[in-house]
Amino acid sequence: MGKGVKVAVVGGVFAVMIGGAGYGAYNIVSALDGGGGGSAGAAETRRSGPPDKEEVRETADAFLGAWEKGQAAEAASYTNNAADAGVLLTAYGEEARIARVDITPGVPRGATVPFTVKATVSLDGVSEPLRYTSALTVVRGQTTGRALVDWEPSVVHPDLRDGDTLVTGESAQPPIEAVDRDGTVLTREKYPSLGPVLDTLREKYGDKAGGSPAVELSIRHATDEADTPLLTLAEGEPGKLRTTLSAEVQAAAEKAVQAYPESSVVALKPSTGEVLAVANNRDDGFNAAFQGQVAPGSTMKIITAAMLIDNGVTSMNGPAPCTDTATWQSQTFENLTGMEPNEGATLANSFLRSCNTAFIKLIDEKPVDDASLTREAQERFGLGRDDWKTGIASFDGSVPASGGPDRAANAIGQGQVQMNPLNMASVTATAVTGAFRQPYLVSPELDGRQLAQAKGLPSETSAQLKEMMRLTATQGTAQQAMSGLGGDIGAKTGSAEVDGNATSDSWFTGFRNDVAAAAMAQQGGHGGDAAGPIVAAVLRAGG
Repeated sequence: MGKGVKVAVVGGVFAVMIGGAGYGAYNIVSALDGGGGGSAGAAETRRSGPPDKEEVRETADAFLGAWEKGQAAEAASYTNNAADAGVLLTAYGEEARIARVDITPGVPRGATVPFTVKATVSLDGVSEPLRYTSALTVVRGQTTGRALVDWEPSVVHPDLRDGDTLVTGESAQPPIEAVDRDGTVLTREKYPSLGPVLDTLREKYGDKAGGSPAVELSIRHATDEADTPLLTLAEGEPGKLRTTLSAEVQAAAEKAVQAYPESSVVALKPSTGEVLAVANNRDDGFNAAFQGQVAPGSTMKIITAAMLIDNGVTSMNGPAPCTDTATWQSQTFENLTGMEPNEGATLANSFLRSCNTAFIKLIDEKPVDDASLTREAQERFGLGRDDWKTGIASFDGSVPASGGPDRAANAIGQGQVQMNPLNMASVTATAVTGAFRQPYLVSPELDGRQLAQAKGLPSETSAQLKEMMRLTATQGTAQQAMSGLGGDIGAKTGSAEVDGNATSDSWFTGFRNDVAAAAMAQQGGHGGDAAGPIVAAVLRAGG
């Protein structure tokens, strides 16, 4: 604890004696409230209801005043989680080397008080000014009734999350200058959603790119996530890391996802597996394009169609009747509203219209069994084996063998199937080339990693899938989104229902010449509504 603080036990709880602080003789620290500072003393009547203006002001002033003086334990006692607050506030002065702190409160907004922090970060004779804004909220303690700062790590710095801490020192990895396939420098300022990707690349390849480490104030995350630099005291020497990305396609992807909340897209070259772009529009910074695990909707019908063809159930021009409903093991499945039934439909016709019932009826045909779709995904498309090595963290899809209603649901991209845009862009690439080429962002030659292998598709299956995707792009559900694109084009739409959401997730995957792309927009509606325009914009830039 800080200087001048004495601890005694009073009635089974801790009493913290504050010397010279001017905030009261002592305060009871409640184990449930996490702190015992604030404007009330031990003998004061327990209060209830939201803190009033005076309590908010007094509590904020007391907390910020102690923090400003470097009295971590005392500042923590004015919060409702003194233990966690004390750890982070202590690290603020010690591990983070932040001193000469000057905190200026702003005008309260109800129980929330914004404030500005000015300070200095110093290490080994080098100092840099630090300035940022944050906010705190004052709440009523649940057991003591005292006004307390509602503790969140973001109070100390807005970028801090649970378990994070601040450190100043030599960076864990040297800085990198990431460049695209043609040598163009990639920065988070120009390509915002690449920020987390660049952090990961630095963590993984900084020591292989030939640079020297910087001295930085950074956020050290509780997870395996790379440190997030906040302030540089001494520049390191960046090493150059070449990626497979295309600055032109990445710029188009960044712009496209900004039009749709919670959206993600990936583009790659089917002929090589090289990733050309990865972009996300998300507040949480999560790389859903590479790591998402959600149902892909009817884009899954590419794999299901391949499984039906490979098992001799039907072919592109073979029967795939589209009925109003289809029942599988007591569960009834329907098509999208307004779809006209067609008892004489071929697989190509049911594919381009995205008829659910046609696919569900066909999965009952011999020799298809509960594991057929899983085998097709793993052996032909390289999915679901947990062995992709893209260069950064990624999820390589999951198509579990399922019985009961989930066997039917899996066939139309619901049930237990989980994918992300990286997976579906790869599915399209495999479908149109017949070969599985594991996607990657950094050449395996840099670190000697082995890329995943799969046997791919028979040439006749690939030819049929490619033609059905062409028909979907020119005559089917993807026609509107793909209109105006020249060259050899194809696509598949999808919408995935998610429990608790009124609107389905929008999915779309397509190709144009030697570029394949896939996108999702959570709660974006039909595939052509949100994900379709994203993919079309990326294909236009890359194809």
